[in-house]
Amino acid sequence: MLQYYSSRQQSYPYIVLASIEEKSDGDISRQVEWLILDHCATLSIRCCTFQKRKNQKRKPNCNAPGAGCYDPRFIGGDSIVFYFHGKRNEHFSLVFDLNLQINARFIGLCPAGRTRDYTWIQALGILFDSYTFSLEAATAATWDDEVEHLKFSYNGNELTIPQGHLFVWTSPENDVRVERTSDKNSVTVIFPEVAEILVNVVPVTKEDDKIHNYQIASDDCFAHLEVQFRFYCLSSKVEGVLGRTYQPNFKNPAKPGVAMPVVEGEDKYRTTLLLSSDCKSCVFSPARVSNMEESEDSSLLSAMRYGMLDYTSGATGGN
Repeated sequence: MLQYYSSRQQSYPYIVLASIEEKSDGDISRQVEWLILDHCATLSIRCCTFQKRKNQKRKPNCNAPGAGCYDPRFIGGDSIVFYFHGKRNEHFSLVFDLNLQINARFIGLCPAGRTRDYTWIQALGILFDSYTFSLEAATAATWDDEVEHLKFSYNGNELTIPQGHLFVWTSPENDVRVERTSDKNSVTVIFPEVAEILVNVVPVTKEDDKIHNYQIASDDCFAHLEVQFRFYCLSSKVEGVLGRTYQPNFKNPAKPGVAMPVVEGEDKYRTTLLLSSDCKSCVFSPARVSNMEESEDSSLLSAMRYGMLDYTSGATGGN
């Protein structure tokens, strides 16, 4: 059922699809959601989806939509698997919209004789409205499960989050919440009504090194992030390495049937810093969102509030 709400962070209106049932972990009826987003895009109104969850897991599922794990292997909002290698020691925008941007810092190495870097996601930088948040896997020579490998910052200031399973930190403005899902090295970062990011820190294991011939040196275990994103409030114009797969009519360039389908986009999605929005196609602009909201046509809002169809009636599941 569609309902009308006002945002807690800002005064802009949006339409909420509140009755989507999950089919499985992180997998909702995408066809229904895309119908809603397409319709809202036509009317220039933000649409959000809140899912009714059942037995929701609190750690990343690397085989579900929204995942980014390994030598970055992504699963798009369309459930299609693809690889984006990027380049070591550089930053790329995974998701960007008018009021949200999520960048990633890639680390890696390039053994002699290889034509590209082996890379992993080492950090995430999130810009939302007027604030910033980051988390990263700290560099470590060897891995120790009993040591905290996560580092955080909020609005440019280092943030210490006490260790302990289920400990919760909330920002002063209640715009970010971090929940520990184990004593250390696993968290869920929540941006209320917008997104959740499930994060786990892991090393490159000796077994992985042997299988893939990474040639990892003894002084760095390449601690990196396994992540899974869940989005509830994206526009139909969302972009980014992963974000574009949430567009209603996106055609994934990943070639079907290929063992390791690689997609390009390094030049298009590269940012200079972890918390910058200067990639060639980035559109992050909270001020623009505010201007759009202030000029919103009230008669159009009324029509959306009371006249939209219930797309959930008799709808079939998507991917």
